[in-house]
Amino acid sequence: MTRQLDEQIAGRFPVGRRLRVLDVGMGQGAQALRLARLGHEVTGVERDPRMIAAARANLAREPEGIRQRVRLVQGDGRDTGVHFRPGSFDVVLCHAVLMYVEDPDPLVAGLARMLAPGGLLSLLVRNGDALAMRPGLGGDWAGALAAFDTTTYRNRLGLDVRADRLSALTATLAGIAAPLQAWYGVRVFTDTAAHNAALPQDLATLLAVEERAGRTDPYRGVAALLHLCGVRG
Repeated sequence: MTRQLDEQIAGRFPVGRRLRVLDVGMGQGAQALRLARLGHEVTGVERDPRMIAAARANLAREPEGIRQRVRLVQGDGRDTGVHFRPGSFDVVLCHAVLMYVEDPDPLVAGLARMLAPGGLLSLLVRNGDALAMRPGLGGDWAGALAAFDTTTYRNRLGLDVRADRLSALTATLAGIAAPLQAWYGVRVFTDTAAHNAALPQDLATLLAVEERAGRTDPYRGVAALLHLCGVRG
């Protein structure tokens, strides 16, 4: 997904431009810190106290120059209008957040308002068109059969969450003046791997296969996750 994001950034902004980035639901700050290391000004928003504490600890280990480029805010992504002015950011990330939101449209619309004209909105969501793949490949036939008719599922944390269909999010992005420009699949072949599985020795090859599949039909359509990139008009 990082390679996909970098591809979109490189294709839309001049090389060397310092971007204003908002990372909503940043978790422990991996993506936020990576972008700060590349020279960008990053604001991370996270509501989970444990996650933001971990992000602050990770940030504290960075050199001063990087620490100065990162601002961490404890809050809900649905409150961006309270913390920031419309058009304040060149890039807005919202990765692995929408599955925890009952109605994603208001959140996505609020994120789009944070973008300056030409700004990039990056969403990572559970693929609602392929929910039967994981139980089916695992031999859970009853679970696979039930998954065809729903966009809800129980994740590996034991939480009941929801998925998004590509067609629905495409319509949402068009309706908020940030139409879809590119989309990718994420975890096409590796979704059934155990959460604590060791990294394989041929990791580079695995990543090359996943990256190729994530941009190639029909493979990307059955990925566990979808990476959607919209651009503010």
